[in-house]
Amino acid sequence: MALIGTLRTKMTKWVVGAIALSMGAFIVGSDLFGSGPRSVFGGSDREVGEIAGHAISLEEYQAAVQERENNYILNFGRQPGERERPTLQNQAWDLLMARNAIQPQYEKVGIKVSEDELWDMVQGKNIDEGVKSAFLDSAGRFDRNKLISYLKQLDAMPAGSEPRIRWDMFKNDLRPARERIKFENLIIKTAYVTEAEAEQDYHTQNDVAEVKYLYVPFYAVGDSLVKVADSDLKEYYNKNKAKYKVENTRSLSYVTFPVVASSEDSTAVREEMAKLSAEFKTTTEDSVFASSNTDGTSAYTKYTIASLPSQLSNQRESLAAGQLIGPMLDGANYKVFKITKITKDTVANAKASHILIKWDDTTPEKKKIAKDKAQKILKEIKGGASFADKAREFGSDGTASRGGDLGWFTSGQMVKPFEKAVFDAKKTGLLADVVETDFGYHIIEVTGVKDNTSYWVSSIERSITPSDETMNVALRKADSFAADLSGIENFKEKAKKEGLSVFEANDLGTNERRINNLGEARQIVTWLFREAKVGKVSTVFDLTDNYVVAVMTGETEKGIKSFEKVKEQITPLVRNQLKGKYIVSKLTGKTEALDELAKQFGNDASVNSLNDLKMNTNSMPGAGFDPVVIGSLFSVENGKRSKPIMGENGVVMADVQNKTSAPAIGDFSMFKNQLLQTLNGRGGYYITEALKDAAKVEDKRYKFF
Repeated sequence: MALIGTLRTKMTKWVVGAIALSMGAFIVGSDLFGSGPRSVFGGSDREVGEIAGHAISLEEYQAAVQERENNYILNFGRQPGERERPTLQNQAWDLLMARNAIQPQYEKVGIKVSEDELWDMVQGKNIDEGVKSAFLDSAGRFDRNKLISYLKQLDAMPAGSEPRIRWDMFKNDLRPARERIKFENLIIKTAYVTEAEAEQDYHTQNDVAEVKYLYVPFYAVGDSLVKVADSDLKEYYNKNKAKYKVENTRSLSYVTFPVVASSEDSTAVREEMAKLSAEFKTTTEDSVFASSNTDGTSAYTKYTIASLPSQLSNQRESLAAGQLIGPMLDGANYKVFKITKITKDTVANAKASHILIKWDDTTPEKKKIAKDKAQKILKEIKGGASFADKAREFGSDGTASRGGDLGWFTSGQMVKPFEKAVFDAKKTGLLADVVETDFGYHIIEVTGVKDNTSYWVSSIERSITPSDETMNVALRKADSFAADLSGIENFKEKAKKEGLSVFEANDLGTNERRINNLGEARQIVTWLFREAKVGKVSTVFDLTDNYVVAVMTGETEKGIKSFEKVKEQITPLVRNQLKGKYIVSKLTGKTEALDELAKQFGNDASVNSLNDLKMNTNSMPGAGFDPVVIGSLFSVENGKRSKPIMGENGVVMADVQNKTSAPAIGDFSMFKNQLLQTLNGRGGYYITEALKDAAKVEDKRYKFF
């Protein structure tokens, strides 16, 4: 039955990949949070959304979720937790998208996967790559015998057994993946590249221009020289509305009331730890007692001199079995350690720093040069020079930047001559002579002599957490703030009066999970879309580490953002356009040298030269990313000056000194194939976007989850 375990592991990954191929691209930013449905509308409103004209009922959606959860249980042998459930719920939505938006398209064009084809994909001549990856030999190659053996095992199992159910689910997922591939191929095969397009691509990649150009960034012109009028802003907005297409979003402001442990809470934990320490000291079952009383994950641990916690290493010489250290404060925790036993191990540790001087080659002459250099440095250190400074100056390996420090290392970890020199040292300090290894000559300072002591330590850790009273104090403050409060201005005025910071969270979607640094804040988002309206103040939200009170501040309906909402955003863009027009007007018709023209714009303007500019280049030194400017320069005649060209970040005017056209070739098939591969590679994305748009998906799951 070993193959069944292999199949569980490997096919789980493949099935997820197949689902992603078939459905993953259709995600519309949806996410669900929480463990169960809660309709706030009641009555007959039981729809969680609409896909391709099909209303998705709550019951249909829950059935799809159950499918994914059953699949998870079969694959992992346990119920999904809170962290996994949102992913499974999203997969369920993707499944419904595939059934309602994608599969009907297959039926329209007659795409089918027959039983014979499915058999061929599993065990015939054209076995699916996902199946192959589940049955590999020791060399990583597909092993047909393993596959056949597994299928025979399945045949001998009852129809309702877990392996049979898993296998049937796996086969069922093969079909939609193959259907998707067929559908995409039908459309992708319609892609075509003409000879003219291939020839143009050849010249785009190979034609070269030599240019000298003046670049004047927009910021070279002061804001005071241009005036941005509302008419300019509206003209830009009307031309670029498509850029401001949005889904339904809402915005809010909020204040937080952190739940932080008080000094009283810390004192209570310290007193509790003191009582535990008294019991800990006398118990004979150290590890059992520690495991039963710690909040930490390492109640009983074996340490070496290299790994001892800092609280113990600084008193290592005095440590003894039965000794209790603590309680002591370590960040937000109190800790107490008990030395259970101290033993000797077969593995030793030592600590050292080194300066490695490498030779250029292994000839006697080169090695002598390296050795002389190393001995000279060693002599300087003996004379009082800093080892760390010399390591930074002359070290030739990765330790140089940290003064040559190698830290602690274990026997067998270093090359033998180096290890012997360090492990034979009886005291810390600089070794008398350099040590030769295959890497070069080492100047060594032993900072920790050989030690093979093992320390068996039991420890108890207690976190300093807020008490019920501390949480209640924070909650009362939050409740008091939210009481009888309404309106955005009142919200902000009260926050200011109470010394609270007001945070903004704008343009939140219906399926957001996190808000700024609040972490998991789904309950706030659901309130925002279920109950809130502009100016309405929420009740208190409990987010574990914070109590939060929010007020809805605005809403953007699905469609195009209004002019007023984008006015502030587009103002700097329009200002740059006006600056560009100003620069163009200053340069138009000018015949002086580019260096002279640059002077009228001060130090912000620059003149650069390029000897190998190509049309498929996207950026130019100084000007940055600007394909429009580059394309325009290739339209200028040899030896001519371009007009001032307004680009992404400023204005460019260039002297095109020489253009070299790539020599004519008779066969452009290589370039045609490159273009065709690019088209085919994007085909799946374009198909996905087209089907998604046509499906007119409305996700209303936030009404229930």
